[in-house]
Amino acid sequence: MEEEVTASGIEEKQPRKLWKIVASSSVIASMCCLPSVVLVMFGIATVSTGAALSDTLYWGEDGYSWFRPLMLAIAAITVCVGLFFYFRSQGICTIDQAKRERRKIINTSILIIIISYLSYLLLNYVILTEIGILFGLPWESSRVWNK
Repeated sequence: MEEEVTASGIEEKQPRKLWKIVASSSVIASMCCLPSVVLVMFGIATVSTGAALSDTLYWGEDGYSWFRPLMLAIAAITVCVGLFFYFRSQGICTIDQAKRERRKIINTSILIIIISYLSYLLLNYVILTEIGILFGLPWESSRVWNK
C-alpha cells in the first residue's frame, strides 16, 4: 500500500518538473524582448529607451549580434540538461536502461522540445508583443496577425 502511495506521489510531481523546463527555456529565449517590456512596465525606462533596447537585442544592432543566438543556445541547453535530470529522476541512469526505455525517452524529448518551442513563440511573439504595445512600445507592425 505504501508503495502505491509513493509511486503515485512521484508521478504527480513529474509533470511539474517538465513544466519548469519549458517555462525556463521560454523565458531565457525571450530575453531579447522581455527586459524592455519589464523596464517600461515598471517605469524604469522610457518607451523610446525600451524600444531601442529591444531593437538592439533582437536585431543585433551595435555589436550585439551574438546576444539572441546565445540566448537561444542557452535555452536549448536548458531543455537538454532538464531532460537529462528528469530522466535520471525516473531511474534511467545507464545506457542499458536508456536503451530499454528509448521509446519513452524519444517521445518525451520530442514532446518537450515542441512544447518549449511553441511556448517561446507564444510568449515572445504574442504575449510580450501585446504587453509591449499596451505600454506604448512601437511593435504594432510585428504582430503576427497583421502580416
